[in-house]
Amino acid sequence: MPRPIEDLLRELAPRVLAALTRRYGHFDLAEEAVQEAQLAAAAQWPEQGVPDNPPGWLTTVATRRLTDLLRSEQARRRREQQEAFRALPGHLLAPAADEPRPPGDQDDTLLLLFLCCHPSLNPPAQVALTLRAVGGLTTAEIARALLLPEATLAQRISRAKKRVLEAGGRFRMPGDDERARRLDVVLHVVYLIFNEGYTATAGESLYRGDLCAEAIRLARMTHRLLPGVPEVSGLLAELLLTDARRAARTGPDGELIPLAEQDRGRWDRAMIDEGIALLTETLPRRRPGPYQLQAAIAAVHAEAARFEDTDWAQIVALYQVLDRLGDNPVVTLNRAVAVAMLSGPEAGLALLETVAGDRRMAGHHRVHAVRGHLLERAGARATAAEEYRAAARLTTSLPERRYLRGRAARLDVADPA
Repeated sequence: MPRPIEDLLRELAPRVLAALTRRYGHFDLAEEAVQEAQLAAAAQWPEQGVPDNPPGWLTTVATRRLTDLLRSEQARRRREQQEAFRALPGHLLAPAADEPRPPGDQDDTLLLLFLCCHPSLNPPAQVALTLRAVGGLTTAEIARALLLPEATLAQRISRAKKRVLEAGGRFRMPGDDERARRLDVVLHVVYLIFNEGYTATAGESLYRGDLCAEAIRLARMTHRLLPGVPEVSGLLAELLLTDARRAARTGPDGELIPLAEQDRGRWDRAMIDEGIALLTETLPRRRPGPYQLQAAIAAVHAEAARFEDTDWAQIVALYQVLDRLGDNPVVTLNRAVAVAMLSGPEAGLALLETVAGDRRMAGHHRVHAVRGHLLERAGARATAAEEYRAAARLTTSLPERRYLRGRAARLDVADPA
């Protein structure tokens, strides 16, 4: 299948699924119907050409398939489906393929995103269901991206859908209070997807472009539908400003290049300009939230022509505000690095020790990696090398492991591994 058609189908599938689910319910059957419509399009469009109204075409085919599925389900579970059919509209035909798409359909995608981030699900299930239903990725693609067996991932998605139904999940926008809580989950899921793509937790590659691109797409979609919510703008700005460094983060062989050594001429200036524009528009509105603050920190880095020009005082101040917003040891860990750059490694090490014993950081390689970095700056080369090796043993990312072992080797300490 030609790549443009594949991309178009991936983009349209969540909209069609959202429209069918809103109109008829039966999220699981609607998803199956949309998948079959995609298969039909993949077979016909390359030969017959893309129709004038692709969403209408997909909706028509998917609705007809949904009708068949509902009838089959009725035969299998007559009593349950009789009850369901009473709640359905009297007709099951979608608008004609050439009929313009109703203006409300785009909003349905956000409803679908809210449904996938139902509070009854844990974060891994929310991520998997979001990538499947809203991202349009296949089960096999998600399994590869999350480094899970396909059968395991399929079971996770199936259980997630069942749990949402059992919890009474409905395809409608939650009330104001619930929407605010659910929006936090939506943004967090998008953030998790991006983080897994930007620094993969395991495997040969440091960066997974499909996950980063999908997270940015979801953030853009959410921002388009909720442009007045500052944290939505803040998240999009943060992802853009962070992903702008992508090309400079790895060398020719995929080796990790730390921020201090990156060629900033390779940073994506268009993404940086867009992210800073979002912040410039958003920050004056009200007291900023975590995503806006993290975006502001990324913007300070982006505005420095060289690493040596970084305004560390501003970054420390931003991290202090961010640290006060919530109890997050990772934020404190990052603040320790900034404090060290501003006030010396000893100050950074003192702050690091306030979170090193936090049970949430138990087994986290970054505690050892940061301690090794700060000890190296303080001149404690042998101890720094030991910390680097400890971090290398804990990380499951091969590029990070190679980088950490390389740091230890450069300190002229034997690396037994």
